[in-house]
Amino acid sequence: MNYLNTKPLVYGLQKPPISDQIELIGDYPSRLAQMLIENQIDVGLIPVAVIPKLPEYHIVGNYCIGAEGEIASVAMFSEVPMNQVKKVYLDYQSRTSVALLKYLMKEYWGINPEIVEAKNEDYRNEIKGTTAGLVIGDRAFEQRKISTFIYDLGSEWRSITGLPFVFAAWVSTKKLPEDFVRLFDEANAAGLRHIDEIVAANPFDLYDLKKYYKLHLSYELDSKKREGLSHFLQVID
Repeated sequence: MNYLNTKPLVYGLQKPPISDQIELIGDYPSRLAQMLIENQIDVGLIPVAVIPKLPEYHIVGNYCIGAEGEIASVAMFSEVPMNQVKKVYLDYQSRTSVALLKYLMKEYWGINPEIVEAKNEDYRNEIKGTTAGLVIGDRAFEQRKISTFIYDLGSEWRSITGLPFVFAAWVSTKKLPEDFVRLFDEANAAGLRHIDEIVAANPFDLYDLKKYYKLHLSYELDSKKREGLSHFLQVID
């Protein structure tokens, strides 16, 4: 994914020995998911909401894009409180966040706005009045400076379930060699030991990246995150 939140995972993938065994391709989440579905890639850091659409899947390694609570970069933005929202634009770059937002609106927030599937970036200009919008990734930090109300999806999930949330995981459609998975896991872990270096290499004026990486994001796919992932896949099924 071409988002700042993936930089710590990609850091090690760009270095030997794993870099000698892979071709690294970057795109936005929903596009990567489609590439995996169409067998254009062997493994992808894809939105977990796509998993049920795969005839066969394997979660590769022990790292993910997850959050213990507030994620900061995935939210519904509006100028009015949620009970006054009449229309919601859904981010075209997302699959998991779209599924999560629909679940929250229906099952917990008790709102039933008109839903519009955004096609491009123009939709963010429509987030005004009683029209809200789901914005994910780096663009969400821009939107935080604009919108009055911010409904963080990671926080909402945590308050409802008591569980962390997994937005994306490394997934393949066929079982990969154990030796490769071990090296892949080690490469994912490498960046987490070099957060300061990654922050320094990616100047970002809109948000404190060190806070983002260490406080909001949680990269280890531990047992609690796997439980949260399993629960999410059940409720959107």
